[in-house]
Amino acid sequence: MVTTDLPRHTAPDGALGPSGARRARRPLGVPILFLAPALVLLAVFFLWPAVTAVQLAFFSYDVVSTPEWVGLANFGRMADDPRFWTALANSGLFLLLMLPVLVFVPLLLAVLVNMPLRGIKAFRVMYYLPVVTSMVVVAIAWNYVFHQRGALNWVLTSLGLLDEPVQYLLEPGWALPALVLVESWKSMGYYMMIYLAGLQSIPRELHEAAEVDGAGAWQRLSRITTPLLRPYVAVVLVLGSMDAMQVFTSVFVMTQGGPQDTTMTLGYYIYDSAFRRFDVGYANAMGIVLWVILVVFSVVSYRTTRGRMVSA
Repeated sequence: MVTTDLPRHTAPDGALGPSGARRARRPLGVPILFLAPALVLLAVFFLWPAVTAVQLAFFSYDVVSTPEWVGLANFGRMADDPRFWTALANSGLFLLLMLPVLVFVPLLLAVLVNMPLRGIKAFRVMYYLPVVTSMVVVAIAWNYVFHQRGALNWVLTSLGLLDEPVQYLLEPGWALPALVLVESWKSMGYYMMIYLAGLQSIPRELHEAAEVDGAGAWQRLSRITTPLLRPYVAVVLVLGSMDAMQVFTSVFVMTQGGPQDTTMTLGYYIYDSAFRRFDVGYANAMGIVLWVILVVFSVVSYRTTRGRMVSA
């Protein structure tokens, strides 16, 4: 019996080649070297501040004096702090008022801009422009709209819907809905694009077959489009909830939490405690509470989205 020794080639990536030879492994230091700049930035600008914030939540610290250990006292203060509960309730109101707008209106806009109409690309750009515009610029512009002599009062009084101008940002009953309108208008284009991506992923043949069977536009929307958009609706629900709970810039620019704390959100109260009253330890404790709330929303987002995608 004659045997022939065939050359055993080594593949470059470390697996077994056709002749059974083990491939050479790449050194682990190379990918770590490429990741090092990003890891350093992550550690300096995220991990270290996060760890420091958690530590300061258990201290009394006013920036000037040495931090003093107080344990869970900062968390206990929240139970007796009426402004904390007011801020938390206002954040909940933002959630209840913003979420229906951010879920349903962008869906209707996405259905509209998905139609093969003339000039529809310009329409998409127009609705997406507020998303890429700074919130500070948006808030200043809306300040002029809501002014006593602004555009909104001029239109409503011209139409006879108002007898006299309203100071929207100074009236307790109007200030928070006004900010909800600004935040919703700013974010609407973003959620519209999420829905638009979902609409364009639906096979056109399904709508064509339903149309041949005699289904109208409303039936196609309710029985084909809406069920297939469930994963995207779940994403919008949770992202919108997180946006509503983190409202800060519009409050900072337009109302400063007033009038009478009716627009004092949890995010703004954390800022006010840390940078105006220099109660840094208490502000970090409230920040941890807000972080826990956002983590809960993230978990709900993952489970809801996964469940919807599996069922779809």
